Amino acid sequence: MRELHVDKIIDTVEKMVQDGNFDLGRDVENAFRKALSTEESEQGRDVLNQLLENVDIARRERVPICQDTGFAVFLVELGQDLHIVGGGLNDAINEGVRRGYKNGYLRKSIVGHPLERINTGDNTPAIIHIDIVEGDQLKMHFAAKGGGSENMSFLKMMKPSDGVEGVKDFILECVKTAGPNPCPPIVVGVGIGGTFEKAAYLAKKSLFREIGTRSEKEDIAQLEEELLEKVNKLGIGPQGFGGRTTALDVHIEIYPAHIASLPVAVNINCHAGRHKEAVL
Repeated sequence: MRELHVDKIIDTVEKMVQDGNFDLGRDVENAFRKALSTEESEQGRDVLNQLLENVDIARRERVPICQDTGFAVFLVELGQDLHIVGGGLNDAINEGVRRGYKNGYLRKSIVGHPLERINTGDNTPAIIHIDIVEGDQLKMHFAAKGGGSENMSFLKMMKPSDGVEGVKDFILECVKTAGPNPCPPIVVGVGIGGTFEKAAYLAKKSLFREIGTRSEKEDIAQLEEELLEKVNKLGIGPQGFGGRTTALDVHIEIYPAHIASLPVAVNINCHAGRHKEAVL
């Protein structure tokens, strides 16, 4: 069995949270450029150009892409043949977040009690989802999830009889309701199936996919394309100023469901789709 010391995890997470906030993924940047070539709105093009300039400044000067440096969310794949030594995995990830946000001068946005609203002062605790997989590696996926876009989240326990048309109507209504609030152009994450909490997790998980990737299931891939087209016909546009670039992509994840249920969750990401990955 392979051993991995927590110090390595802490150092890696510290770097991930800083790089994620300073260096926007090339998939998102390329999506901005592609949108710029097709956007017909003058204001929309102006916004996209400003977003690209902001990406360049943040990367060059290593300053945050956005003042909201996000809730640290991790999807972790832990190999069953890997033994973590020197401490616990969750503690190591949280220590990496603590150091990364402190040493990177990133805004601390987490309150320890949701009703008392006292800031924890170090952006911990993180949200950590762990999946046990084969092998002896540790794969960590990080996203900095902003509060504005997270607030534009929706979940509905639909009736199976609502069918695919009902699902599409619900997703489009969610985007219309969100409007400019999640700082478009957005990525629309959708989870269909499972239970109440599983659908929400699937919606979040879908946002970790690179922009432009499609579901391996042909019918779901077609649904993603159809919804992307319909979302971009809503006319919300970049930052809500109007235009055809409301969303950069729509990602859908599905899971088996109970015969009596059709859960659908929508989790929206803002234009700053910050995500990083590391394998140890």
